Amino acid sequence: MTNDVTTKNARTTPAHTTNAHTADPKPILVLGSTGKTGRRVLARLRHAGHEVRAGSRRGPTRFDWTDESTWEPALKGVGAAYLVDSQTEDAADSVRAFAQLASARGVERLVLLSANDWVVPEGEEKLPSERAVRESGVAWTIVKPAWFAQNFSEDPYYLGQLRDGEFVSSTGTGREAFVDADDIADVAVAALTEDGHAGETYRLAGPRLLSLDEVVEEIARATDRDIVHRAVPPEDFVAVGARQGLPEGYVNLLDDLYSWIREERFAQLADGVRRALGREPRDFADYVRTTAATGVWHA
Repeated sequence: MTNDVTTKNARTTPAHTTNAHTADPKPILVLGSTGKTGRRVLARLRHAGHEVRAGSRRGPTRFDWTDESTWEPALKGVGAAYLVDSQTEDAADSVRAFAQLASARGVERLVLLSANDWVVPEGEEKLPSERAVRESGVAWTIVKPAWFAQNFSEDPYYLGQLRDGEFVSSTGTGREAFVDADDIADVAVAALTEDGHAGETYRLAGPRLLSLDEVVEEIARATDRDIVHRAVPPEDFVAVGARQGLPEGYVNLLDDLYSWIREERFAQLADGVRRALGREPRDFADYVRTTAATGVWHA
């Protein structure tokens, strides 16, 4: 895979210089509005003065991917929408149907939070949900982040391990370019509200490649606590998860995810934050320092 840092056509100036920061009179729909990125996108849009609809199963704007009757009311009068790809087996069909409905209802922009192409068969260039958005007829932007730094402070399983002082994984010495969820939200908001992002695919990554040993070491140092990373073989990790009472499916999924780090399948830096925002991505150490100050990693 080509390192995005070397992309020849990368912009060197922030895309938002083409458009002033003015609130769009049409509301912006944010799906996954309670998730790691969705709630950050929601807060930024509201702070900027945009009318926002927070789409979720239990929110003020009810939205359920499995209930198409909730789609039309959520889209009424909307000018732009933020979509989160669930990556389930039938996600692409849902995204395609929703994108077509959005186009028919006059939505002007779609921003899709996608993922790295780990589920794509050999020879397939893009994830199916990405193709669905590209083919919708609506101006689109695709955001493809690395692992979220915030997993270590907002995922209950990760957080529990760090509080207990031992983080167990099957990542070995593999590295990942962990990206800050605040950077993801900033890029998504720019694509939803500013000119210059249509037709762009932004790969988002932090400025450094880090192993889990290094991640845990940085958290331990910032919290002045004894926290260790214990790297175990995949078969042992599954056994650890079983002893902890985790569902088998969840443990197997985590082990699959860890295998991608172990193999350094996506151990690449990327220039998406710089192309979209005209600045460098936030460093993992900045995230750790800010988060440590909240006390979240103390038992």
